[in-house]
Amino acid sequence: MVPSAAAILAQVCAVLFVLALSPLLRGILERAKARLLFRQGPPVVQPYRDLRKWFAKERLRSPYATWLSGFSPFAYFVAPLLVASMIPALTAFPLPFAFTADMLGAGFVLGGAGLFLLLAAFESGSAFSTLGVSRVRLVGVFTEPIAFLAVFAASASAHATIPFVVNQVMSRTPWLWSPTHVLLMLAWILLLLAETGRIPVDNPASAQELSLIDPARTFEAAGPDLALYEWGGWMKFMVLTIVLANVLFTPFGLATSLTVPALALSAAVVFAKLVLVGLAVVAVEVAFAKLRLLRIPEYLLAAVLIAAAAGAAASL
Repeated sequence: MVPSAAAILAQVCAVLFVLALSPLLRGILERAKARLLFRQGPPVVQPYRDLRKWFAKERLRSPYATWLSGFSPFAYFVAPLLVASMIPALTAFPLPFAFTADMLGAGFVLGGAGLFLLLAAFESGSAFSTLGVSRVRLVGVFTEPIAFLAVFAASASAHATIPFVVNQVMSRTPWLWSPTHVLLMLAWILLLLAETGRIPVDNPASAQELSLIDPARTFEAAGPDLALYEWGGWMKFMVLTIVLANVLFTPFGLATSLTVPALALSAAVVFAKLVLVGLAVVAVEVAFAKLRLLRIPEYLLAAVLIAAAAGAAASL
């Protein structure tokens, strides 16, 4: 069946929603975090200024770099946009690209982009980047099982792996406050903090080389490459938060028709939901300190157990 022009336009709007507003979400959260720490903080449009600055600078790469270092920034930038086309970002009904991959396939897209970033970090020849890659893989040993178990729990509950089907099941009364639903959302929140390098796993504002984990992968990136990496990371945070807010929690606020007013209202409501989730993440960052490296596996193991409990509850 050939999709209508309105469906294609809605698909484009969903992708542009993530592309255009992810820097704004980042700016709002950084401003809120600064306020909670009794600091002035940067303006909410600072991420857009940073992108303009980075794109205007010269692209510098290691003399040992191969084609991977040139391909990696684009792969990391495009991956969240592909996932945004597969999940209910603005509409409660499937769009043309909704069935190109399920939740597991979308995870492979993000994971593949992260792999290219790790390989590019190795090619930089920097000791700090290599150290950061080893730490990222330590975290990945636990986050990957969390993602698999969370997808298993969601699919076992909804008898489907397509996000547009899962969110309709999760929003029904029998499931809304069920132990499976609560454990699943908690596991995804812990996964969100780990996958996006937030406290208590990592500190995204840290500039100390020896304490870096997630930012160490782009430690040697400069110019447009750094802009694509940073923008891709902001979009990844937004996409994972959309999955939490619109798929695992409730599809409230999503458009039910292909009209401009419905899509505009959906964009406003969904962005407000993302800001609320982001503010909760910021509150966690302010209330807790970054864990020592040897304590991070304990945190991640707890998340694995919670995801496993959600899967066990869903299979009963």
